[in-house]
Amino acid sequence: MTYDVHIIGGGLAGSEAAWQLAKRGIRVRLSEMRGTGERSPAHQTDNLAELVCSNSLRSDDDTSNAVGLLHHEMRACDSLIMAAADKARVPAGSALAVDREVFSHAIEEALTSQPTLTLVRERIDTLPEAGLTIVATGPLTAASLATSIGGATGADSLAFFDAIAPIVYHESIDMDVAWMAARWDKGGKDYVNCPMDKDQYLAFREELLAGDKTVFKEWEANTPYFDGCMPIEVMAERGEDTLRFGPMKPVGLDNPRTGRWPYAVVQLRQDNVLGTLWNIVGFQTKLKYAEQQRIFRMIPGLENAEFARFGGLHRNTFLNSPTLLDRQMRLKSAPHIRFAGQITGCEGYVESASVGMLVGIMTACELAGREFVSPPATTALGALLAHITGDAEAETYQPMNINFGLFPPVDPKNAEGRKRKKPERKVAYTERAKEDLASWLPGSGV
Repeated sequence: MTYDVHIIGGGLAGSEAAWQLAKRGIRVRLSEMRGTGERSPAHQTDNLAELVCSNSLRSDDDTSNAVGLLHHEMRACDSLIMAAADKARVPAGSALAVDREVFSHAIEEALTSQPTLTLVRERIDTLPEAGLTIVATGPLTAASLATSIGGATGADSLAFFDAIAPIVYHESIDMDVAWMAARWDKGGKDYVNCPMDKDQYLAFREELLAGDKTVFKEWEANTPYFDGCMPIEVMAERGEDTLRFGPMKPVGLDNPRTGRWPYAVVQLRQDNVLGTLWNIVGFQTKLKYAEQQRIFRMIPGLENAEFARFGGLHRNTFLNSPTLLDRQMRLKSAPHIRFAGQITGCEGYVESASVGMLVGIMTACELAGREFVSPPATTALGALLAHITGDAEAETYQPMNINFGLFPPVDPKNAEGRKRKKPERKVAYTERAKEDLASWLPGSGV
């Protein structure tokens, strides 16, 4: 089959872009390197849209959370990623967490059932010189293609490190020490909580600081971390209480055995439908495997923990998109090429997928000879797109999760003239966004 659009990369963004095009009857060639015997350092399977870090798509609260609002907007646009996530959902309080295998299989099944889509397991080493192309190779783009992208952009890609949290078998957790609860009892008792007293916490932190860690290659040494995925031991270096105010905060978690908040808490979140695998929340790490097992078994309740996956570290790359891309995600120096997903500098599963969704819709509009109208900047989709394509400061451009700081400010006062408190402002952002999205959708091409 000949094709109208070539998509390079079968991750979240590439899969979503392919869905948006194929469901409209547009002929798509989806090229994915995994399945050829090659994988990136972070991938473990050949599945499309594999989740390589956490199994959580974060908050699903669309009334007062920017991520939950993005979920809502993607569902309204018939997102394949969101449909698969809803199908693969596992308990996680107010968050949307999924069974990784069910999630990936649902996406691959939906795509391969499309008669106008051809999935090809192949490595693409250079950017095509002609033909509509979407590059969605993610933050671990193969070196040969990255070199080709560098040649086309005339600039080096920026880079940062992204770390993967470990997963343990639930049966190896000592539930006589740990207990099930969600913070402030919100959303159900969906997290395993492992309590620490002060002495245990201080000893644990000292071992994190002293533990044997991955040695960087010379070319990696000056690559900065992304703050949203900071390794646990790097956080520990930032101060004695940094972890207690971060991933180990005990606030809102009453230990049923003492009736009090612990000094610090380690939380685990369900990672598959069966409930056999649990992810240690916020524990991305560059510790060597033996050290992970030794140090993480210092956590009360995890003394005999068996690890299904240890944490790891990989180098991510992304474009300086505000400089290189136009408002429709086209490469200014080669406008037949669009970029989508994390390679553009968005950060997070749903952010990556949402950009892939928008790029798919943009490309479909171009093929139909109609103008793509960007979603309003007051929506999560519009705010993220605007940030990537020009609203961010190019000189200091860094990966960004969706957050209300990217939105135009709401009126600081409510209808009664009273100053809105923070919870009220969040609700105001989401209510405004939903109204504006509803007005945008009829003429959007969705």
